[in-house]
Amino acid sequence: MMNTQVASREMFLTDLVNQCSKLEAANSKTPAYGLQDLRDAATEYVLSSTFPTVRDEEWRFTDLSSVLQIPFHIPQSNQSKVKLADIIMPVKNRDDLPLRLVFVNGFYAPDLSTVESSVLPNLPLDFFAGNLSNVPEKYQGRISDVLSKHRQQTEVFTALNTAGLADSAVVFVPANMSIDLPIHLLFLTAPGASPTMSQPHCLVIAEPGSSITLVEDYATIGNVPAFTNAVTDVVVGENATVNHVRLQREGGEVVHIGKSAIEQSRNSRYTCHAISLGGKISRHNLEVFQRGEATETTLNGLSVAFGEQLSDTHSLIDFNHPHGTSRQLHKCIVGNKARAVFNGKVFVRKAAQLTDAGQLSRNLLLSPRARVDTKPQLEIVADNVKCSHGATVSQLEDDELFYLQSRGLDLERSRYLLIDAFAAEILNQLPIIGVAKMLSTCMAIQG
Repeated sequence: MMNTQVASREMFLTDLVNQCSKLEAANSKTPAYGLQDLRDAATEYVLSSTFPTVRDEEWRFTDLSSVLQIPFHIPQSNQSKVKLADIIMPVKNRDDLPLRLVFVNGFYAPDLSTVESSVLPNLPLDFFAGNLSNVPEKYQGRISDVLSKHRQQTEVFTALNTAGLADSAVVFVPANMSIDLPIHLLFLTAPGASPTMSQPHCLVIAEPGSSITLVEDYATIGNVPAFTNAVTDVVVGENATVNHVRLQREGGEVVHIGKSAIEQSRNSRYTCHAISLGGKISRHNLEVFQRGEATETTLNGLSVAFGEQLSDTHSLIDFNHPHGTSRQLHKCIVGNKARAVFNGKVFVRKAAQLTDAGQLSRNLLLSPRARVDTKPQLEIVADNVKCSHGATVSQLEDDELFYLQSRGLDLERSRYLLIDAFAAEILNQLPIIGVAKMLSTCMAIQG
């Protein structure tokens, strides 16, 4: 039995790699960017790797064995028939997010996007938001340099995404440019006749002195088995500011694995609001690497899991230079028989003197069978730092429920108000009010 399981894991990865190898011919219009070298190195890594199991320390709470039983199909191009009316927006009024890039099954859908100057005439001329095949020639060298730095693979799903890299969302903000409109990057998975695996990729470059707000949004059309394997690279230049909202609100039959890799240069500011609501199994790996001194990093996370969902967040902040600061708050709301996982690592290396890092994991369990596994983690080599971490697990207080009911609210409404209040500390920090309202409504429906 054990040998059969191992063979199944190897065959699963080999089949997906073989499908990825066919993407180059199907998308020949994309500029080179050294992609073939990237894909070859990633393919070699995947074929020499094993599919993660609960025996691996980084995956011991997240069992992916059910994924091996599904023969996923990777689309070769944007062949979906998604229409504008099918788009699942995170706000009621589409004008709240007028600057929109839509990708379907990992491929750019220009007919669903609104980034042209004719639609939004106030956009700066040198700002670019689009996909790999449409990047202006003057930026292609910079894109190539950034992509080439990511050749070293350290994780099988990231490598699998790279092996199939045929298209990508690209956002390029030139130096000293501030983009006032939030940029909505909508990644839709639209399953076909067979279970679909989509591999969205996103590259964001904020040059020195620039400022931008991103809404990275994952949704599914329909409720059939699908696998989303997403990778996002964000480069924050010197004295630049990136405000990043990441929404995962996919269907209940979707397995979602996402990687966000952030590089911060000197005096830069990066804020991430990562919200996970959907998916049967979801995993977000958030990694922030400090490439210069005096960086500011804020990570806010909210995982909501009901039914038999599993929501897993693994984060890493790697300090390599002095005077860096970080604040991280991650909250989990878990009900029914669902499970949440949080593993937050902060590495403070010897050169990172005078680092100030704080991390807190707070968790709310709504049923006796709900479960959360939380592990804040500090590894400090420097000797002149200020670092702290902590974790709490709690339930709804009977006294608080009784008080609200004594004021005329029923039990269901009382529970919702307390849950909403717990989440508000995260939701109230979102830069777009309409998105926060939508998320609050979704939690009410799920709970």
